[in-house]
Formats: sequence, structure tokens, C-alpha cells
Amino acid sequence: MDKKQVKPMGIWSMLLFGITGIIGSGIFLLPSSGVQLIGVASIFVLLFDALLVISIALCFAKAATYFDADGGPYLYAKEAFGNFVGFEVGFVTWGIRLIAEATMAVAFTTALGSIFPYFATQTGKMVVVTVLIVGLAIINIAGVSLSKIVINTVTVAKLLPLVLFVAIGIFFIKGNHFTPIFPGGEYTSGSFGQAAVTLFYAFTGFEGLVVVAGDMENPKKNLPKAVFGTILAVSIFYILIQVVSIGILGPDAAAASAVPIQDAFAQVAGGFGKSLISTGTLLSTGGLLIASAYLTPRSGSALAENGMLPSVVAKRNKQNAPYVAIILSAVIVLLIAWSGTFSSLAMISAISRFAQYIPTCLAVLVFAKTKKEEVSSFKLPFGWVIPIIAILVSVWLLFQVSGEQLLWGLGALLVAVPFYFITGSYKIKD
Repeated sequence: MDKKQVKPMGIWSMLLFGITGIIGSGIFLLPSSGVQLIGVASIFVLLFDALLVISIALCFAKAATYFDADGGPYLYAKEAFGNFVGFEVGFVTWGIRLIAEATMAVAFTTALGSIFPYFATQTGKMVVVTVLIVGLAIINIAGVSLSKIVINTVTVAKLLPLVLFVAIGIFFIKGNHFTPIFPGGEYTSGSFGQAAVTLFYAFTGFEGLVVVAGDMENPKKNLPKAVFGTILAVSIFYILIQVVSIGILGPDAAAASAVPIQDAFAQVAGGFGKSLISTGTLLSTGGLLIASAYLTPRSGSALAENGMLPSVVAKRNKQNAPYVAIILSAVIVLLIAWSGTFSSLAMISAISRFAQYIPTCLAVLVFAKTKKEEVSSFKLPFGWVIPIIAILVSVWLLFQVSGEQLLWGLGALLVAVPFYFITGSYKIKD
């Protein structure tokens, strides 16, 4: 059967796709977390994270060009290190989605709590989180598909308020708000690493740009440009948001605010500014949560269909919805969401991503020895230096968090081990 020809994505389309795929709930709420940990220096932490993300994203781009099949990190890890590591990375993909969905649910509740104080309480938080996750699970089981209108609304809702905030707020910055650089005037050991892991959450999602590389025009030439251009644009935007937030509120007020951008814009544009940012936060976070609630259980059912989870998880109802995976995912997401605040879950979510990022960077080094270079679509800038730097910095970041946070973030790797033997995945032959 002939496939319908689809016009490949040009460089500008890729840039827009990448930017909208990265900018989400994190930047609306995370500026205060960075300021709490390291003060005004959080601006430089964002630059550090941007450089790390660029190096990891280029490794993803390089790994993707060795394969025609989809699979992403699971495929790279399996090809480079065998079935067990591939299974671990594939299994943890579901865990990453579960944690991310819980984080978005709590982000929505945090934003709602800034408007209605009851929802800022622990009881209010649990009520909203429960209603959201259970409600979306019921809608999912009923077979209601994700609407393009929701996706388009999310894109506009998260970009327009932030652009206006920077464009208007930059004229209300007070220079004396940028001193001292560190809280209390002194650097606290370990605060840079903690801030870097927390703010890294705002950059997650860049891997989506590499996944669709097969649909772009001349990936050999344009993919590195799209990756670098996307991260550069997002980084500049994030740094401007952080500068404007601190510049308007001051470091103490920015650190104390649960919704710093909203509070900062309220000082500049009054009720209109506050309403615009709060509406944008709710629409953006809510839309992303809806998309996540749709994709997360399907990630679990895909594992079952590939023999990586018990087959019952892949069962579908008359509406073709994977109802077992939906229910199982909803229960796990609820437990995670009930357990922490947005900033703590954002850090855990960021930590979990490294279970995909580090194996992919390592795989690039392996492929340099095991695969012919001409198979790849483009040459990695600076060769092996990029993946080495990405691996070393990523491992260093993981050493900056507590053992409990590390266990929460990478716990899915431990959970996966018994399933590897229960499902007989070790018997799979290449």
C-alpha cells in the first residue's frame, strides 16, 4: 500500500515544535525554587542546565540517526548493552511518565491554590489531585480521544502570557534586587547542584524533537541546528523570565512566592496581569495533564504488548481503551501526587529522566566503535567529547541529591528487575 506523501518539516517548523514541546508548567512555578536554593545565582544555574541539555540532546540526535525503527532510548540501550539494560530503560520510560503526570497534577493544584486559598491546603490539594486523576481516568476508559483543540489551546496559553510578562515586565526591573548574588550574601555548599537538578525539570521534553527527526527535511544538516536553536531560544527565554521575576519582586519575595511570575506581573499590570498568568498556568498545565493522562497508560500497555509487563495490563475494552493500564496508572500517579509538593516532585521527575539520558549518551560511545560512521546522518560536534561531558555532568548532578530523592527518581529501575525474569524477557534473542 502506498503511503501518502507528507511534506517534511523545515527548520523553522522544527524550532517551533521543539520550543513548544519544552516550555510547560515548570517555568510558571519553578523560578521560586531556584531562588530559594541559590538566590540570584539561579540565573546562572539555568545557563548551566542549558549547556547540559544541549549536550544530551545532541547525543539523542546522534543515536537516532543509526536506526530506521522507532524506539528511542529503549532501542539504543538494547542495541548497545543487551536485553537487560534495554528492558530497564524501556520499563523506566513508563515510570518517568507516571512521575511527570503526578508532577503536573500537583502543579495544576498549586496554581489553583494561588487563586482559591482552600486548594493550597493539604486537604484541598488532595481533593483536586484525586478529582483530576480519577476524572481523567474515567474519560480515558470511555474512549474519549485527545482533541487537537486542546493541544492548540495549550500552545497559545503557555506562550502568550510568558511573552507579555517578559515584554512588559522588563521595564519594571529594579537593579538593587540583584544583590546579594547568594542568599544571605554567602554561597551554601551543595546549593548549586540542588538548584541545577530542580530547574532541569523545566528543560525536560527536548527528546521529543529528536523522536520526530525522521519527519524533517534534511536531518543531517538541520537536526543539529534545530536542537541547538531550540535549546538556545528556550534558555534565553527562561533566563529573561528569571531575571524579570527577580527584578520585579526581589530575591526574598521571589523565593517566598508559590507563583512568582503571577505575583510579579500583578505588581506591574494589577489584576489583569495576575489573571492572565494564572489563566495561562491553569490552561497550560491542565492541557499537558490531559495529554499525559492519555499517553501514560498507553506507555504501560505498550510494555505489556511487548512482553515486558504481564499481558493483563494490555487488555482493552469495547472502546479500545487499555482500561487495566489506565486504572493501574491512575492509582500509581495518585500515590505519587499525594506524596509531595510541586518542587519536590519536579526534582524527582528530573532525576528520573537521567535513567534514559545517561544510557543514551553511553550508547553513542558504543556505536562509535560498533557501527559504521557512514550509517549516521550527521557528525557529532567535537566527537566523543560531547557524550563524555554529558555523562560526567549528569552523574555529578545525581550525586547532589539525597538518597531518598534518588530512590524515588530511579526506583523504577529496581522495580523492573523482577519483571525482567517474570516475563521471560531474558530469553529474547536479537
